[in-house]
Amino acid sequence: MTDILGERPLGVTLILGGARSGKSAFAESWIEAHGSGLYLATAQALDDEMSDRIQAHKRRRGGAWEVVEEPLDLAPVLRHNTRRERPVLVDCLTLWLSNLMLADRDIDEAVLDLAGALGNLNGPVVFVSNEVGQGIVPDNAPARRFRDEAGRLHQRIARVADRVVFITAGLPRILKDEPK
Repeated sequence: MTDILGERPLGVTLILGGARSGKSAFAESWIEAHGSGLYLATAQALDDEMSDRIQAHKRRRGGAWEVVEEPLDLAPVLRHNTRRERPVLVDCLTLWLSNLMLADRDIDEAVLDLAGALGNLNGPVVFVSNEVGQGIVPDNAPARRFRDEAGRLHQRIARVADRVVFITAGLPRILKDEPK
């Protein structure tokens, strides 16, 4: 199934999908099919359930990946770690957004910094993110803010991305494929 995306990851790829849609496994298998990659993990084990999720991700991807854990400062880590021969997989942008909100960081500034960095990296980056804007309007202000911020984040990254893929039930649909 990853053959739909071609030989190598392009400069910037955004892979969106709902919870348990298969987006992370798809991104991992795409990169693994063409060599090794760097896994830039944004999750923080703030409770037992999240710790279990992180462990499940680690077991699934095995030990072949080099891993960098960075919950907040994506742009500097990407600037420092991208290389032409090694794609970077960022999993995931919505967890990064949650981390920014919990740390009371300036989201607009962080997103602008990230989007600005993407045109000047030394290698390909594949972002995974949860599409949260296709469901019911949340019943509380923080959840509505998160949904709105995620939508704006996705739009900003999609504008600068070479490729955008939407995953549903493990099946990819290419929304954008415009190599620069």
